[in-house]
Amino acid sequence: MKHRFSFLLRPFSATMDIISLDICFALAYRLKFGTTASLFDAPYISLFWFINAAWFLILLLNKPYNFSRLTFTIQNLLVGLAKLIGLHIAMVSVFWVFTKGGFDYSREQLALTYVLFLCAGSLWRSVVLILLKVYRAMGYNTRRFVVVGYGPLSRSIQTFYQMYPEIGFKFYGYFDKMNAENATALRGDYSYLKEFITRNEIDCVYCCLPYIETEQLRDIMNFSEEASYQVKLIVDFKGFLTKGVTVEYHDVQPVISLSTHYLDDLQVNVFKRAFDIAFSASVLAAGAPFFLIIALITKFSSKGPAFYSQERIGKWGKPFRIYKFRSMYPDAERGGPALSSGDNDDRITPWGQFMRKTRLDEFPQFYNVLKGDMSVVGPRPERQYFINQIVEKSPEYKYLLMVKPGITSIGQIKFGYAENVEQMVQRLWYDLEYLQNVSLSTDVWLIVQTVRVMVQGRGK
Repeated sequence: MKHRFSFLLRPFSATMDIISLDICFALAYRLKFGTTASLFDAPYISLFWFINAAWFLILLLNKPYNFSRLTFTIQNLLVGLAKLIGLHIAMVSVFWVFTKGGFDYSREQLALTYVLFLCAGSLWRSVVLILLKVYRAMGYNTRRFVVVGYGPLSRSIQTFYQMYPEIGFKFYGYFDKMNAENATALRGDYSYLKEFITRNEIDCVYCCLPYIETEQLRDIMNFSEEASYQVKLIVDFKGFLTKGVTVEYHDVQPVISLSTHYLDDLQVNVFKRAFDIAFSASVLAAGAPFFLIIALITKFSSKGPAFYSQERIGKWGKPFRIYKFRSMYPDAERGGPALSSGDNDDRITPWGQFMRKTRLDEFPQFYNVLKGDMSVVGPRPERQYFINQIVEKSPEYKYLLMVKPGITSIGQIKFGYAENVEQMVQRLWYDLEYLQNVSLSTDVWLIVQTVRVMVQGRGK
């Protein structure tokens, strides 16, 4: 079935709100008067029917349950609930003014009704949201999508939905003109696209404008009416989007403003830094005995110091010294800068292999965070030697230097340690996604994911 019962979410939400509102009204009456025996007698029976009618009218006029999967967040749900309650209070106030001469209602009972309803509405919304996201993350209630036009920009869409499986979008392949370079990555060419969309009941087609011609785009849009799928355009704003984009309206004309507004954002410059300091100080203080044990094991399990430092490149290209627990034998890079080749790298000590899989070697970097060289969450810092090679292959890397590097990142979680420059470029696209979602909530989510990697020993 194409829509997979998502259409039931709106009537379910409306029903839950009406039931919650009536229960809260009755409960507030009971708490105020000690009984509900006269709840359905005059004058409260009139008020009871009016609050229900007013809520139905608000739902009809505002259609408050129309959220896309990307905007279906707890913040939007609670803000929407608060707006509905505000409108409802206004309508009830008008009703009260017109009936004041004949009826006298309790202000305390009404106020308590709205307080209880706000709590009940917030609770059921939160529970439904969590259950639905878990359900979608497990692979159910998914939306199927394909990407037309293959290249770095189109790969970022697949990366985004891999990062957030709770949104429930399932990738079904790339389509483009076949050539020797992309043949292995494509599901098919344009001639196969319509048949594939129909047979697999595709819900959404992303079209990358840099890689698709106007005629092909028009054909896809025309066919969408017949096959009932959405068409979404991806514009080549990758470099600009990492800086931040706002839309201004000059009368009715939308104008895209390209700027680094997030760099001046209070949340980034103040709240994120405050979180970094508080979190790092807590980790270093609480984990001090544990870190001492790690340092002793590192020291006595192989020759060399317990700690290792190296110059890395930070925000705006400023070099700094990064600190780690040593995971390699001394003089591991006497032949020149080299990346680790993973489990097959004989430069890594046995204890170092364990630390890398559990990320224990990264803990001394919390000291870098306190110094201000790094953040808890941010793109991983690299050496200038490798940055020069990455920029040659993917100039977008320079945008990562606009923020402080971090101990953990999306790339570190989803990809892990890179064994060569090509893998560094692949990891780059994960980290570029972070620049579009810099927030405390994203940081907390990535920290939780990092802890899971550490506990499971899945670091690579």
